[in-house]
Amino acid sequence: AAAPRPLRILLAEDNPVNRRLACRMLEKKGHTVLTAEDGLEVLAMLEKETVDLILMDVQMPGMDGVEATRVIRGREVPGGFHVPIVALTAHAMSGDRDYCLQAGMDDYLTKPIQAGDLHRVLASVGASGCPDRATAPK
Repeated sequence: AAAPRPLRILLAEDNPVNRRLACRMLEKKGHTVLTAEDGLEVLAMLEKETVDLILMDVQMPGMDGVEATRVIRGREVPGGFHVPIVALTAHAMSGDRDYCLQAGMDDYLTKPIQAGDLHRVLASVGASGCPDRATAPK
Protein backbone atom coordinates (compact mmCIF):
# COMPACT_ATOMS: atom_id res chain seq x y z
CA ALA A 1 0.00 0.00 0.00
CA ALA A 2 1.18 3.50 -0.73
CA ALA A 3 1.07 6.41 1.67
CA PRO A 4 -2.25 8.25 1.18
CA ARG A 5 -0.45 11.60 0.99
CA PRO A 6 3.06 12.85 0.20
CA LEU A 7 5.25 12.98 3.31
CA ARG A 8 8.17 15.17 4.40
CA ILE A 9 10.78 12.64 5.40
CA LEU A 10 14.11 13.23 7.12
CA LEU A 11 16.52 10.49 6.09
CA ALA A 12 19.50 10.11 8.43
CA GLU A 13 22.04 7.91 6.66
CA ASP A 14 25.83 8.26 6.61
CA ASN A 15 26.43 5.95 3.63
CA PRO A 16 26.11 7.97 0.39
CA VAL A 17 25.03 4.97 -1.71
CA ASN A 18 22.32 3.93 0.77
CA ARG A 19 21.23 7.57 1.07
CA ARG A 20 20.93 7.98 -2.71
CA LEU A 21 18.97 4.72 -3.13
CA ALA A 22 16.56 5.51 -0.30
CA CYS A 23 16.02 9.03 -1.65
CA ARG A 24 15.15 7.64 -5.08
CA MET A 25 12.70 5.12 -3.62
CA LEU A 26 10.98 7.83 -1.59
CA GLU A 27 10.96 10.56 -4.23
CA LYS A 28 9.55 8.12 -6.81
CA LYS A 29 6.48 7.87 -4.58
CA GLY A 30 6.12 11.66 -4.38
CA HIS A 31 7.67 12.25 -0.97
CA THR A 32 9.95 15.17 -0.10
CA VAL A 33 13.25 13.97 1.36
CA LEU A 34 15.63 15.94 3.56
CA THR A 35 18.93 14.27 4.41
CA ALA A 36 21.36 14.23 7.30
CA GLU A 37 24.58 12.28 7.72
CA ASP A 38 24.61 11.94 11.52
CA GLY A 39 22.53 12.51 14.62
CA LEU A 40 23.84 16.02 15.20
CA GLU A 41 22.68 17.05 11.72
CA VAL A 42 19.28 15.52 12.47
CA LEU A 43 18.92 17.59 15.64
CA ALA A 44 20.05 20.76 13.85
CA MET A 45 17.62 20.16 11.00
CA LEU A 46 14.70 19.60 13.39
CA GLU A 47 15.36 23.04 14.88
CA LYS A 48 14.25 24.62 11.59
CA GLU A 49 12.26 21.95 9.73
CA THR A 50 9.05 20.05 10.40
CA VAL A 51 8.88 16.48 9.14
CA ASP A 52 6.27 13.73 9.10
CA LEU A 53 8.79 10.92 9.62
CA ILE A 54 12.45 10.30 10.40
CA LEU A 55 14.18 7.29 8.87
CA MET A 56 17.14 6.95 11.26
CA ASP A 57 20.24 4.91 10.59
CA VAL A 58 21.20 3.34 13.89
CA GLN A 59 24.98 3.39 13.40
CA MET A 60 26.39 6.74 12.27
CA PRO A 61 29.61 8.53 13.17
CA GLY A 62 29.50 11.25 15.79
CA MET A 63 26.03 10.97 17.31
CA ASP A 64 24.38 7.69 16.37
CA GLY A 65 20.69 7.20 15.66
CA VAL A 66 19.83 5.78 19.07
CA GLU A 67 21.36 8.74 20.91
CA ALA A 68 19.69 11.22 18.53
CA THR A 69 16.33 9.48 19.11
CA ARG A 70 16.72 9.76 22.86
CA VAL A 71 17.42 13.50 22.53
CA ILE A 72 14.39 13.99 20.25
CA ARG A 73 12.12 12.08 22.64
CA GLY A 74 13.48 14.09 25.57
CA ARG A 75 12.49 17.31 23.81
CA GLU A 76 8.93 16.22 23.05
CA VAL A 77 6.18 17.69 25.16
CA PRO A 78 3.79 15.07 26.63
CA GLY A 79 0.58 15.19 24.61
CA GLY A 80 2.31 17.24 21.89
CA PHE A 81 3.51 16.26 18.44
CA HIS A 82 5.31 12.92 18.33
CA VAL A 83 7.48 12.59 15.23
CA PRO A 84 7.60 8.96 14.12
CA ILE A 85 11.16 7.58 14.00
CA VAL A 86 11.94 4.36 12.15
CA ALA A 87 15.26 2.61 12.74
CA LEU A 88 17.30 1.64 9.69
CA THR A 89 19.92 -0.94 10.46
CA ALA A 90 21.95 -3.69 8.87
CA HIS A 91 21.75 -5.52 12.20
CA ALA A 92 19.09 -8.19 12.32
CA MET A 93 20.28 -9.83 15.52
CA SER A 94 17.89 -10.94 18.21
CA GLY A 95 17.28 -8.03 20.57
CA ASP A 96 18.25 -5.25 18.12
CA ARG A 97 14.63 -4.42 17.35
CA ASP A 98 13.75 -4.24 21.05
CA TYR A 99 16.82 -2.06 21.71
CA CYS A 100 15.67 0.45 19.07
CA LEU A 101 12.07 0.47 20.31
CA GLN A 102 13.19 0.95 23.91
CA ALA A 103 15.26 3.96 22.79
CA GLY A 104 12.05 5.57 21.54
CA MET A 105 11.93 4.51 17.91
CA ASP A 106 8.50 3.58 16.57
CA ASP A 107 9.42 0.92 14.04
CA TYR A 108 12.40 -0.97 12.67
CA LEU A 109 13.54 -1.74 9.13
CA THR A 110 16.58 -3.77 8.16
CA LYS A 111 18.94 -2.85 5.36
CA PRO A 112 18.99 -3.31 2.52
CA ILE A 113 15.57 -1.69 2.66
CA GLN A 114 12.86 -3.73 0.99
CA ALA A 115 10.36 -1.60 -0.92
CA GLY A 116 7.36 -3.45 0.50
CA ASP A 117 8.50 -2.94 4.10
CA LEU A 118 9.23 0.74 3.48
CA HIS A 119 5.87 1.36 1.84
CA ARG A 120 4.08 -0.40 4.73
CA VAL A 121 5.69 2.06 7.17
CA LEU A 122 4.96 5.05 4.94
CA ALA A 123 1.31 4.02 4.54
CA SER A 124 0.98 3.71 8.31
CA VAL A 125 2.48 7.16 8.90
CA GLY A 126 0.48 8.79 6.12
CA ALA A 127 -2.78 7.33 7.37
CA SER A 128 -2.40 7.91 11.09
CA GLY A 129 0.50 10.28 11.63
CA CYS A 130 2.42 7.55 13.44
CA PRO A 131 3.38 3.95 12.66
CA ASP A 132 1.62 1.13 14.47
CA ARG A 133 3.00 1.25 17.99
CA ALA A 134 1.46 -2.05 19.10
CA THR A 135 4.92 -3.49 19.72
CA ALA A 136 6.58 -0.25 20.75
CA PRO A 137 6.71 0.99 24.34
CA LYS A 138 4.28 3.77 25.27
